[in-house]
Amino acid sequence: MKRVDDFRWRIGGKDLVPIMIGGMGVDISTAELSLVAARLGGIGHISDAMVPTVSDRRFRTNFVREKQKKYKYNVANRDKSDVKFDLDRLAEATKLHVGRTMEARQGEGLIFINCMEKLTMNNPRETLRVRLSAAMDGGIDGITLSAGLHLGSLALVADHPRFRDVKFGIIVSSLRALALFLRKNARLDRLPDYIVVEGPLAGGHLGFGMDWAQYDLKTIVTEIHRFLAQEGLDIPLIPAGGIFTGTDAVEFLEAGAAAVQVATRFTVTRECGLPPKVKQEYFKAREEDLEVNMISPTGYPMRMLKNSPAIGSGIRPNCEAYGYLLDGSGNCAYIDAYNREIDKHPDGVNISVRDKTCLCTHMRNYDCWTCGQYTYRLKDTTRRLPDGTYKLLDAEHVFRDYQYSVDHQIMLPDGLNRS
Repeated sequence: MKRVDDFRWRIGGKDLVPIMIGGMGVDISTAELSLVAARLGGIGHISDAMVPTVSDRRFRTNFVREKQKKYKYNVANRDKSDVKFDLDRLAEATKLHVGRTMEARQGEGLIFINCMEKLTMNNPRETLRVRLSAAMDGGIDGITLSAGLHLGSLALVADHPRFRDVKFGIIVSSLRALALFLRKNARLDRLPDYIVVEGPLAGGHLGFGMDWAQYDLKTIVTEIHRFLAQEGLDIPLIPAGGIFTGTDAVEFLEAGAAAVQVATRFTVTRECGLPPKVKQEYFKAREEDLEVNMISPTGYPMRMLKNSPAIGSGIRPNCEAYGYLLDGSGNCAYIDAYNREIDKHPDGVNISVRDKTCLCTHMRNYDCWTCGQYTYRLKDTTRRLPDGTYKLLDAEHVFRDYQYSVDHQIMLPDGLNRS
């Protein structure tokens, strides 16, 4: 019976263990988590979501405080078009986060960064260009383009000295999305180095409608495999979403996948950035405690725990400090929803916004508990302690379990297996 360790993905001149840890923001996929993957010969992701906030926490910078102070005059104003990011400071924060992570890397693995197109930041084109360029300046091995079609993203940095050296990947959930991306970028003579095919069981934002349950990852991967073969394109495919055991991974690898991307099982590791109390919420979750909703201002469906504090919260928009989802005109779907409720309740007491959430503030505070569909199975990967809590895992333990397990077995912290 084959194990993940029987396969290798050759990329960047290296033969890697074909395990990639997904890039969960805001700083849920921490530098520490990515460094474990790289040390063990796989690929780790950090995320550039709200990177000034991440920098402030990690390196005691003051990017958020300075931005909030600059735009304090605008707090009570419904029009947020004045609230801009200082692009030099944005680049500084990105290079700091990426550079420090790369400096700490050990082992033969690689470190990538996840870059969301939907972080529009009141200047979609220029902020994206700065984030991509600064990540390359910071020495990142690869960039995974996510949360959007990214039809013009590569063109923004085509003149960067590392454009041909850095590994670029794109996350898609359909053949149509991939075909659009390839067609748009054909003139750059720069194919993606890998394609992450994210299915409907993934965590966070989904590339499907509310009919997500009608889709199947294996079917989508097979369709894209067939398309690439017909087009004569040799681009590695990396399935993602719902790959919970090493055996799940092997099934895709035997079918021709170059690697797999996994994330859910790493949310309850010590290296993950979620607070310990939130990790316990993930452990306790039952299948009926998960939902896919439309509360994200991005317009994408999002999977999360039903008891997430972000759901129904009526917190005042804090765009002056954050504002990552403001479009090029200073608009955000949550601002509109919040102001609608304020108009109904002018006293501002007990405001609740059910249809949207302030994703910036709640992700920053770890109050938006996004998760994969198999989060309810996490309790089966560990032991329950005498006080009723669940034992946290080490990222190396989870990585090794994916790498060596067979027959859908899961290795528990005490070394025993659970089928």
